[in-house]
Amino acid sequence: MPVRKYKPTTPGRRGMSVDTFEFITATKPEKSLIAPRKQKSGRNNQGRITVRHRGGGAKRNYRIVDAKRFDKLDIPAVVKTIEYDPNRTAYIALLFYADGEKRYIIAPHTLKVGDRIVCSVKAKVKTGNRMQLKSIPVGFNIHDLELKSGRGAQAIRSAGSSGKIAALEGEMAQVTLPSGSVRYVSKECYATIGVVSNIDYSNIKIGKAGRVRWMGKRPQVLGKSMNAVDHPHGGGEGHNSIGLKYPKTPWGKPALGVSTRRHRHSDHLIIKGRHKKKR
Repeated sequence: MPVRKYKPTTPGRRGMSVDTFEFITATKPEKSLIAPRKQKSGRNNQGRITVRHRGGGAKRNYRIVDAKRFDKLDIPAVVKTIEYDPNRTAYIALLFYADGEKRYIIAPHTLKVGDRIVCSVKAKVKTGNRMQLKSIPVGFNIHDLELKSGRGAQAIRSAGSSGKIAALEGEMAQVTLPSGSVRYVSKECYATIGVVSNIDYSNIKIGKAGRVRWMGKRPQVLGKSMNAVDHPHGGGEGHNSIGLKYPKTPWGKPALGVSTRRHRHSDHLIIKGRHKKKR
């Protein structure tokens, strides 16, 4: 298991764990596939904070990851390296295509240096191969899923996640997502075979507040610790209950348990939601 636990030599070390990076084969990114990433710190073009709790952190370069791959149809590629990407939870793999081009993709679990993979309408069902949903047998793990044909991968991209094709009917495929929801996706959409890499990411314990600051996150303060003028939960003596019918955001809108879904145009494609209905 590639997670290393520390001895409790200090309060911050107690319970802390880190990734061993034993699957990583290169420490420096491909120069032609990186772009500068300017730190915004949650501020808009007027310099005002519009997203709270952001700022600081280690400097990063953005790795340009290919989310489509179908513009390289039937061109085989060899996996050159497996690399760490500070901008996502999954590892990335550097591909050398037969035509000489280099590209990054999200690395599937068990993908190794030297493996040959391909993107095709119909290809061998093998980890790392990308193909249309109509060519993938029911029950196989998939990731990097397109939700609309031609858009590129939009879902199932975080570490250790995977989905499955539940059924193929007509022009649509029923796909089970990591959340447990089942939805229709066009059979013309592409997906990659396998589970996303870094499957032990969820077992890592941060351990101390400073490590969160390295990630570019600033401290959060409970609303009930504020004054009444600063938050609807604020005021009163000590840490009393919020004294409201339901919790609110700092701007007075309902929080916790309120639906935030905005894409109602695709409701008809969702067969089963991610929430269990109460009886």
